[in-house]
Amino acid sequence: MLALVAAVVDKYDDELVAFRRDLHQHPELSWAERRSVDRVAERLDGTGWRLTRTPRSGLVADLGDSGPIVALRADLDALPVDDLTTDPWRSTNEGVAHACGHDVHVASLVGAAHALAELHQQGQLAGRVRLLFQPAEEVMPGGAKHLISHGALEGVQRIFALHCDPSVDVGAIGVRTGPITSAADRIDVRLEGNGGHTSRPHLTGDLTFALAKITSELPAVLSRRMDPRAGVSVVWGMLRAGSAPNVIPDRGIASGTVRILEAGAWAACEPVVREAVLDIVRPYGITATVDYLQGVPPVVNDGVCTAMVTTAADELLGPHHRTEVGQSLGGEDFGWYLEDVPGSMFRLGTRTPGGARFDLHQGDFEVDEQAIGYGAKMLAGVAVVALAAG
Repeated sequence: MLALVAAVVDKYDDELVAFRRDLHQHPELSWAERRSVDRVAERLDGTGWRLTRTPRSGLVADLGDSGPIVALRADLDALPVDDLTTDPWRSTNEGVAHACGHDVHVASLVGAAHALAELHQQGQLAGRVRLLFQPAEEVMPGGAKHLISHGALEGVQRIFALHCDPSVDVGAIGVRTGPITSAADRIDVRLEGNGGHTSRPHLTGDLTFALAKITSELPAVLSRRMDPRAGVSVVWGMLRAGSAPNVIPDRGIASGTVRILEAGAWAACEPVVREAVLDIVRPYGITATVDYLQGVPPVVNDGVCTAMVTTAADELLGPHHRTEVGQSLGGEDFGWYLEDVPGSMFRLGTRTPGGARFDLHQGDFEVDEQAIGYGAKMLAGVAVVALAAG
Protein backbone atom coordinates (compact mmCIF):
# COMPACT_ATOMS: atom_id res chain seq x y z
CA MET A 1 0.00 0.00 0.00
CA LEU A 2 2.89 2.37 0.67
CA ALA A 3 4.02 1.90 -2.92
CA LEU A 4 0.68 3.37 -3.97
CA VAL A 5 1.24 6.30 -1.59
CA ALA A 6 4.57 7.02 -3.25
CA ALA A 7 3.09 6.75 -6.74
CA VAL A 8 0.27 9.18 -5.97
CA VAL A 9 2.59 11.74 -4.40
CA ASP A 10 4.90 11.55 -7.41
CA LYS A 11 1.97 12.50 -9.66
CA TYR A 12 1.58 15.75 -7.76
CA ASP A 13 5.26 16.60 -7.45
CA ASP A 14 5.30 19.69 -9.71
CA GLU A 15 2.04 20.97 -8.26
CA LEU A 16 3.30 20.64 -4.70
CA VAL A 17 6.49 22.54 -5.50
CA ALA A 18 4.45 25.31 -7.13
CA PHE A 19 2.14 25.37 -4.14
CA ARG A 20 5.05 25.70 -1.74
CA ARG A 21 6.48 28.55 -3.79
CA ASP A 22 3.15 30.34 -3.70
CA LEU A 23 3.04 30.06 0.09
CA HIS A 24 6.64 31.21 0.29
CA GLN A 25 5.88 34.32 -1.76
CA HIS A 26 2.97 35.23 0.51
CA PRO A 27 4.06 34.44 4.08
CA GLU A 28 1.79 35.40 6.95
CA LEU A 29 2.56 35.95 10.62
CA SER A 30 1.04 34.04 13.51
CA TRP A 31 -2.76 34.36 13.75
CA ALA A 32 -2.89 36.14 10.37
CA GLU A 33 -2.68 33.06 8.12
CA ARG A 34 -5.92 33.82 6.25
CA ARG A 35 -4.59 33.54 2.71
CA SER A 36 -2.65 30.41 3.59
CA VAL A 37 -5.79 28.76 4.97
CA ASP A 38 -7.72 29.77 1.85
CA ARG A 39 -5.07 28.28 -0.42
CA VAL A 40 -5.05 24.99 1.50
CA ALA A 41 -8.84 24.83 1.37
CA GLU A 42 -8.76 25.39 -2.39
CA ARG A 43 -6.29 22.52 -2.83
CA LEU A 44 -8.41 20.11 -0.80
CA ASP A 45 -11.80 21.14 -2.14
CA GLY A 46 -13.48 18.28 -3.98
CA THR A 47 -10.99 15.62 -2.84
CA GLY A 48 -13.25 14.05 -0.23
CA TRP A 49 -11.86 15.86 2.78
CA ARG A 50 -14.41 17.54 5.07
CA LEU A 51 -13.06 20.97 5.94
CA THR A 52 -13.66 22.95 9.12
CA ARG A 53 -12.15 26.38 9.69
CA THR A 54 -11.36 27.14 13.30
CA PRO A 55 -12.06 30.58 14.80
CA ARG A 56 -9.38 33.21 14.32
CA SER A 57 -7.18 30.99 12.12
CA GLY A 58 -6.51 27.36 11.22
CA LEU A 59 -8.12 24.53 9.30
CA VAL A 60 -9.06 20.96 10.23
CA ALA A 61 -9.77 18.35 7.55
CA ASP A 62 -11.34 14.92 8.12
CA LEU A 63 -11.41 11.85 5.91
CA GLY A 64 -13.36 8.62 6.50
CA ASP A 65 -16.43 7.74 8.50
CA SER A 66 -15.46 4.99 10.94
CA GLY A 67 -12.52 3.39 12.68
CA PRO A 68 -9.58 4.85 14.61
CA ILE A 69 -8.42 8.39 13.93
CA VAL A 70 -4.82 9.30 13.15
CA ALA A 71 -3.95 13.01 13.04
CA LEU A 72 -1.26 14.72 10.97
CA ARG A 73 -0.21 18.29 11.71
CA ALA A 74 1.50 21.10 9.77
CA ASP A 75 2.07 24.68 10.93
CA LEU A 76 1.09 27.64 8.75
CA ASP A 77 2.83 30.73 10.07
CA ALA A 78 5.96 32.57 8.98
CA LEU A 79 8.52 34.63 10.90
CA PRO A 80 9.03 38.39 11.26
CA VAL A 81 12.36 38.38 9.40
CA ASP A 82 13.47 39.66 6.01
CA ASP A 83 13.70 37.16 3.16
CA LEU A 84 17.35 37.38 2.09
CA THR A 85 17.14 34.76 -0.65
CA THR A 86 17.32 35.64 -4.34
CA ASP A 87 14.78 33.08 -5.58
CA PRO A 88 12.05 34.28 -7.96
CA TRP A 89 9.56 33.10 -5.34
CA ARG A 90 11.09 35.11 -2.48
CA SER A 91 8.69 36.79 -0.06
CA THR A 92 6.62 39.68 -1.33
CA ASN A 93 5.65 40.66 2.23
CA GLU A 94 8.35 42.95 3.58
CA GLY A 95 9.76 41.80 6.87
CA VAL A 96 8.00 38.42 6.78
CA ALA A 97 9.52 35.15 5.56
CA HIS A 98 9.09 31.39 5.77
CA ALA A 99 12.50 31.06 7.38
CA CYS A 100 11.60 27.90 9.32
CA GLY A 101 10.20 25.80 6.50
CA HIS A 102 6.53 25.87 7.45
CA ASP A 103 5.68 26.31 3.78
CA VAL A 104 7.36 22.95 3.20
CA HIS A 105 5.39 21.42 6.07
CA VAL A 106 2.08 22.62 4.62
CA ALA A 107 2.89 21.55 1.06
CA SER A 108 3.95 18.12 2.36
CA LEU A 109 0.69 17.69 4.25
CA VAL A 110 -1.32 18.72 1.18
CA GLY A 111 0.56 16.09 -0.81
CA ALA A 112 -0.19 13.49 1.86
CA ALA A 113 -3.85 14.55 1.71
CA HIS A 114 -4.02 13.71 -2.00
CA ALA A 115 -2.48 10.28 -1.46
CA LEU A 116 -4.74 9.44 1.46
CA ALA A 117 -7.82 10.60 -0.45
CA GLU A 118 -7.03 8.17 -3.27
CA LEU A 119 -6.54 5.32 -0.82
CA HIS A 120 -9.88 6.16 0.79
CA GLN A 121 -11.64 6.21 -2.57
CA GLN A 122 -10.26 2.74 -3.28
CA GLY A 123 -11.41 1.47 0.11
CA GLN A 124 -7.85 0.82 1.29
CA LEU A 125 -7.76 3.13 4.29
CA ALA A 126 -8.28 1.25 7.56
CA GLY A 127 -9.80 4.12 9.50
CA ARG A 128 -9.98 7.89 9.59
CA VAL A 129 -7.39 10.63 9.17
CA ARG A 130 -7.52 14.19 10.50
CA LEU A 131 -5.29 16.94 9.15
CA LEU A 132 -4.45 19.87 11.38
CA PHE A 133 -3.29 23.00 9.55
CA GLN A 134 -2.27 24.88 12.65
CA PRO A 135 -1.76 28.61 13.11
CA ALA A 136 0.74 30.40 15.32
CA GLU A 137 3.45 27.85 16.06
CA GLU A 138 6.03 30.63 16.28
CA VAL A 139 4.48 32.38 19.28
CA MET A 140 4.09 31.20 22.85
CA PRO A 141 2.21 29.21 24.05
CA GLY A 142 1.40 28.35 20.42
CA GLY A 143 -1.60 27.66 18.23
CA ALA A 144 -1.68 23.98 19.16
CA LYS A 145 -3.63 24.85 22.30
CA HIS A 146 -6.07 26.81 20.15
CA LEU A 147 -6.83 23.81 17.95
CA ILE A 148 -7.03 21.48 20.94
CA SER A 149 -9.56 23.80 22.59
CA HIS A 150 -11.70 23.53 19.47
CA GLY A 151 -11.77 19.74 19.50
CA ALA A 152 -8.91 18.91 17.16
CA LEU A 153 -7.87 15.89 19.25
CA GLU A 154 -11.33 14.48 19.94
CA GLY A 155 -11.26 10.77 19.11
CA VAL A 156 -7.61 10.89 17.96
CA GLN A 157 -5.54 7.82 18.86
CA ARG A 158 -2.16 8.98 17.51
CA ILE A 159 -0.68 12.13 15.99
CA PHE A 160 2.37 12.74 13.79
CA ALA A 161 4.27 15.71 12.39
CA LEU A 162 7.52 16.58 10.66
CA HIS A 163 9.93 19.48 10.88
CA CYS A 164 12.51 20.67 8.36
CA ASP A 165 16.09 19.91 9.35
CA PRO A 166 18.81 21.67 7.31
CA SER A 167 21.47 19.47 8.91
CA VAL A 168 20.00 16.30 7.32
CA ASP A 169 20.34 15.61 3.58
CA VAL A 170 17.23 15.63 1.45
CA GLY A 171 15.81 12.15 1.00
CA ALA A 172 16.56 11.22 4.61
CA ILE A 173 14.68 11.66 7.85
CA GLY A 174 15.76 11.88 11.48
CA VAL A 175 13.96 9.92 14.19
CA ARG A 176 14.18 9.79 17.95
CA THR A 177 12.29 8.05 20.73
CA GLY A 178 11.74 10.23 23.79
CA PRO A 179 12.34 13.99 23.90
CA ILE A 180 13.31 15.47 20.54
CA THR A 181 12.84 19.16 21.46
CA SER A 182 12.96 21.06 24.72
CA ALA A 183 10.63 23.17 26.79
CA ALA A 184 10.81 26.86 25.90
CA ASP A 185 9.64 29.77 28.05
CA ARG A 186 9.94 33.54 27.71
CA ILE A 187 11.22 35.81 30.44
CA ASP A 188 11.02 39.61 30.67
CA VAL A 189 12.66 41.31 33.65
CA ARG A 190 11.66 44.95 34.06
CA LEU A 191 13.70 47.10 36.43
CA GLU A 192 12.86 50.46 38.01
CA GLY A 193 14.96 52.65 40.27
CA ASN A 194 16.09 56.18 41.08
CA GLY A 195 18.20 57.33 38.17
CA GLY A 196 20.93 59.90 38.36
CA HIS A 197 24.38 60.98 37.25
CA THR A 198 27.09 58.37 36.74
CA SER A 199 29.38 60.46 39.00
CA ARG A 200 27.10 59.70 41.96
CA PRO A 201 26.07 56.02 41.73
CA HIS A 202 25.84 55.85 45.52
CA LEU A 203 22.90 58.26 45.40
CA THR A 204 20.98 56.20 42.85
CA GLY A 205 19.80 52.72 42.28
CA ASP A 206 22.43 51.71 39.74
CA LEU A 207 19.96 50.08 37.40
CA THR A 208 22.36 49.36 34.55
CA PHE A 209 24.73 47.54 36.88
CA ALA A 210 21.81 45.54 38.31
CA LEU A 211 20.68 44.67 34.80
CA ALA A 212 24.14 43.35 33.98
CA LYS A 213 24.10 41.30 37.16
CA ILE A 214 20.80 39.68 36.17
CA THR A 215 22.04 38.68 32.74
CA SER A 216 25.13 36.95 34.15
CA GLU A 217 23.99 35.72 37.54
CA LEU A 218 20.55 34.29 36.78
CA PRO A 219 22.02 31.54 34.56
CA ALA A 220 24.61 30.87 37.26
CA VAL A 221 21.99 30.60 40.00
CA LEU A 222 19.88 28.20 37.93
CA SER A 223 22.92 26.00 37.32
CA ARG A 224 23.01 25.42 41.10
CA ARG A 225 19.32 25.54 42.01
CA MET A 226 18.12 23.24 39.21
CA ASP A 227 19.25 19.68 38.45
CA PRO A 228 22.10 20.11 35.94
CA ARG A 229 20.85 17.03 34.08
CA ALA A 230 17.74 19.04 33.14
CA GLY A 231 19.83 21.26 30.88
CA VAL A 232 18.35 24.61 31.92
CA SER A 233 19.60 27.31 29.55
CA VAL A 234 18.89 31.05 29.86
CA VAL A 235 19.85 33.14 26.83
CA TRP A 236 19.13 36.85 26.58
CA GLY A 237 18.01 38.29 23.26
CA MET A 238 17.33 41.90 24.26
CA LEU A 239 18.78 44.31 26.81
CA ARG A 240 17.59 47.88 26.93
CA ALA A 241 18.44 50.68 29.37
CA GLY A 242 19.56 54.28 29.17
CA SER A 243 20.18 56.82 26.44
CA ALA A 244 23.43 58.54 27.44
CA PRO A 245 26.81 57.31 28.76
CA ASN A 246 26.80 59.60 31.80
CA VAL A 247 23.22 59.00 32.95
CA ILE A 248 22.06 56.15 35.15
CA PRO A 249 18.58 55.32 33.82
CA ASP A 250 15.48 54.77 35.92
CA ARG A 251 14.10 51.94 33.77
CA GLY A 252 15.47 48.93 31.93
CA ILE A 253 14.50 45.55 30.60
CA ALA A 254 16.12 42.20 29.88
CA SER A 255 14.24 39.74 27.68
CA GLY A 256 15.18 36.22 26.73
CA THR A 257 14.25 32.57 26.73
CA VAL A 258 14.55 29.75 29.22
CA ARG A 259 15.01 26.33 27.61
CA ILE A 260 14.82 23.09 29.55
CA LEU A 261 15.46 19.54 28.41
CA GLU A 262 13.37 17.77 31.04
CA ALA A 263 9.63 18.14 31.64
CA GLY A 264 9.78 17.87 35.43
CA ALA A 265 12.32 20.68 35.70
CA TRP A 266 10.20 22.74 33.32
CA ALA A 267 7.27 22.56 35.72
CA ALA A 268 9.48 23.63 38.64
CA CYS A 269 11.56 26.36 37.02
CA GLU A 270 9.36 29.47 37.13
CA PRO A 271 9.27 30.05 40.91
CA VAL A 272 13.03 29.54 41.12
CA VAL A 273 13.58 32.18 38.42
CA ARG A 274 11.30 34.69 40.14
CA GLU A 275 12.99 34.23 43.51
CA ALA A 276 16.48 34.44 42.03
CA VAL A 277 15.81 37.71 40.17
CA LEU A 278 14.55 39.43 43.32
CA ASP A 279 17.56 38.20 45.30
CA ILE A 280 20.00 39.42 42.64
CA VAL A 281 18.69 43.01 42.47
CA ARG A 282 17.98 43.47 46.20
CA PRO A 283 21.45 44.90 47.13
CA TYR A 284 21.13 47.65 44.51
CA GLY A 285 17.88 49.24 45.66
CA ILE A 286 16.12 48.27 42.44
CA THR A 287 12.55 47.11 41.95
CA ALA A 288 12.19 44.11 39.64
CA THR A 289 9.07 42.83 37.91
CA VAL A 290 9.31 39.39 36.30
CA ASP A 291 6.97 38.44 33.48
CA TYR A 292 7.40 34.71 32.94
CA LEU A 293 5.47 33.01 30.13
CA GLN A 294 5.51 29.23 30.24
CA GLY A 295 5.67 28.56 26.53
CA VAL A 296 5.76 24.97 25.34
CA PRO A 297 6.64 21.60 26.87
CA PRO A 298 9.22 19.27 25.33
CA VAL A 299 8.11 17.16 22.38
CA VAL A 300 8.40 13.66 23.83
CA ASN A 301 8.06 11.05 21.10
CA ASP A 302 6.16 7.89 22.00
CA GLY A 303 8.15 4.72 21.37
CA VAL A 304 5.37 2.84 19.55
CA CYS A 305 4.58 5.83 17.34
CA THR A 306 8.25 6.38 16.55
CA ALA A 307 8.49 2.72 15.53
CA MET A 308 5.65 3.41 13.09
CA VAL A 309 7.61 6.31 11.62
CA THR A 310 10.59 3.98 11.28
CA THR A 311 8.48 1.34 9.52
CA ALA A 312 7.15 3.89 7.03
CA ALA A 313 10.62 5.32 6.42
CA ASP A 314 12.24 1.94 5.85
CA GLU A 315 9.64 0.94 3.28
CA LEU A 316 9.34 4.29 1.52
CA LEU A 317 12.94 5.52 1.67
CA GLY A 318 15.05 2.55 2.75
CA PRO A 319 16.79 2.03 6.12
CA HIS A 320 19.93 3.80 4.91
CA HIS A 321 17.87 7.02 4.56
CA ARG A 322 16.93 7.05 8.24
CA THR A 323 19.15 8.50 10.94
CA GLU A 324 18.94 8.90 14.68
CA VAL A 325 18.93 12.53 15.83
CA GLY A 326 19.59 14.12 19.19
CA GLN A 327 17.42 16.32 21.36
CA SER A 328 17.28 19.95 20.29
CA LEU A 329 17.00 22.93 22.62
CA GLY A 330 14.48 24.40 20.20
CA GLY A 331 10.86 24.69 21.31
CA GLU A 332 7.90 23.27 19.39
CA ASP A 333 4.25 23.53 20.36
CA PHE A 334 3.61 20.04 18.95
CA GLY A 335 4.47 19.08 22.52
CA TRP A 336 1.02 20.26 23.64
CA TYR A 337 -0.65 17.59 21.49
CA LEU A 338 1.54 14.91 23.03
CA GLU A 339 0.37 15.92 26.50
CA ASP A 340 -3.01 14.41 25.47
CA VAL A 341 -2.31 11.66 22.91
CA PRO A 342 0.74 9.62 21.91
CA GLY A 343 2.57 10.64 18.77
CA SER A 344 5.90 11.36 17.15
CA MET A 345 7.63 14.18 15.31
CA PHE A 346 10.42 13.38 12.86
CA ARG A 347 13.02 15.52 11.12
CA LEU A 348 12.74 16.04 7.36
CA GLY A 349 16.06 16.47 5.57
CA THR A 350 16.18 19.66 3.48
CA ARG A 351 19.90 20.00 2.70
CA THR A 352 21.14 19.41 -0.82
CA PRO A 353 23.88 16.77 -0.45
CA GLY A 354 27.21 18.55 -0.54
CA GLY A 355 25.50 21.93 -0.57
CA ALA A 356 25.36 24.79 1.88
CA ARG A 357 24.05 24.19 5.37
CA PHE A 358 21.52 26.81 6.38
CA ASP A 359 20.15 27.59 9.80
CA LEU A 360 16.51 27.87 10.83
CA HIS A 361 15.05 31.31 11.61
CA GLN A 362 17.55 33.05 9.35
CA GLY A 363 16.54 35.13 6.34
CA ASP A 364 18.79 33.19 3.98
CA PHE A 365 17.20 29.83 4.86
CA GLU A 366 16.81 27.64 1.74
CA VAL A 367 15.47 24.14 1.24
CA ASP A 368 16.00 21.51 -1.42
CA GLU A 369 12.46 21.30 -2.76
CA GLN A 370 12.71 17.55 -3.29
CA ALA A 371 12.03 17.43 0.44
CA ILE A 372 8.35 18.22 -0.21
CA GLY A 373 7.71 14.91 -1.94
CA TYR A 374 9.57 12.96 0.71
CA GLY A 375 7.64 14.74 3.43
CA ALA A 376 4.31 14.02 1.75
CA LYS A 377 5.14 10.33 1.37
CA MET A 378 6.25 10.04 4.98
CA LEU A 379 3.17 11.75 6.42
CA ALA A 380 0.78 9.67 4.35
CA GLY A 381 2.84 6.54 4.92
CA VAL A 382 2.96 6.81 8.71
CA ALA A 383 -0.83 7.40 8.76
CA VAL A 384 -1.34 4.19 6.78
CA VAL A 385 1.00 2.25 9.10
CA ALA A 386 -0.68 3.64 12.22
CA LEU A 387 -4.20 2.87 11.00
CA ALA A 388 -3.21 -0.65 10.03
CA ALA A 389 -1.98 -1.18 13.60
CA GLY A 390 -5.44 -0.26 14.90
